[in-house]
Amino acid sequence: MTHKPLVLSGMQPTNTLHLGNYLGALKNWVRMQEEMPCLFCVVDMHALTQDSGYALPEALTRATREVAAAYIAAGVDPAHTPIFNQSRVPEHGELAWIFNCVARLGWLDRMTQFKEKSGKHKERASVGLYTYPVLMAADILVYKATHVPVGEDQKQHLELARDIAAKFNNDFGAPDFFPQPEPVITGTATRVMSLRDGAKKMSKTDESDASRINLTDDADAIAGKIKRAKSDSFPLPASKEDLKDRPEAENLFNIYAALAEQDRDSVIAQFAGQQFSGFKTALADLTVAKLGPITAEMRRLLADPAEIDRILKNGADKARALAAPIMDEVKKRVGFIV
Repeated sequence: MTHKPLVLSGMQPTNTLHLGNYLGALKNWVRMQEEMPCLFCVVDMHALTQDSGYALPEALTRATREVAAAYIAAGVDPAHTPIFNQSRVPEHGELAWIFNCVARLGWLDRMTQFKEKSGKHKERASVGLYTYPVLMAADILVYKATHVPVGEDQKQHLELARDIAAKFNNDFGAPDFFPQPEPVITGTATRVMSLRDGAKKMSKTDESDASRINLTDDADAIAGKIKRAKSDSFPLPASKEDLKDRPEAENLFNIYAALAEQDRDSVIAQFAGQQFSGFKTALADLTVAKLGPITAEMRRLLADPAEIDRILKNGADKARALAAPIMDEVKKRVGFIV
């Protein structure tokens, strides 16, 4: 069986999306939707695995709408590409339970993200955090998605999805029922680093808001964060070899190159030998010019939550139309009466 190409990806509605999410994912999603069919979900079920949880349900609702607004504002077209929140498609959870019975404890024990997030007290971690990769496998395979844009930190989870797909196919006599989803590693700036530490990835969960540029930041906030971004006392490099052991300089050059859609060598040539102050001003102006329209569109969308909810429902209806017949076939193969 040849599976039709289909892209599936999503982000958690936890904290505000930032520049790294835009350059590492959203910008590429916009391009990918023109190349093959795509589904982009807000993975609100995964959000419940966070240690802090959601003491107020309104917080998760608000965050889900904000992430959906970011997708749309960045250029994902909901009329062409379904945008939906994961919890609206119950087939995700149904398939996850079946996959829980297919996956093996040894496979999950090897997942490094659980070890990192649970720390020294894994017995206190939620079962949801432990089985997070199984739900991720269900997210992908409930649509028989063939391509998944992933960062380095998610590649191990995608390998698990491939293992689960292969074992299900073998256990239930369906050699090619589920595809082997392929990772899509996109872009040169998929790892945007912290503005406070060039060795750490820019993160939604970093305690310091100064470490990231949020997609909701206004022009003054963006300019201030870039001007205060950690750098060094040397002139700007004249070659990529000069960037060695200068992670903060490399990060800022990478951000400029990605936003300007130039290769890094040309950016280095443009600013070689100059001081950081002038370069940071240019980078701030460029960042504001690129993110300003996205921020403005997000604010417009968030002012009308009913419209975002309508988009999410329409997207979920389209997603369920794909997932439901696949799930029905899964149930038949495992012996459920449907």
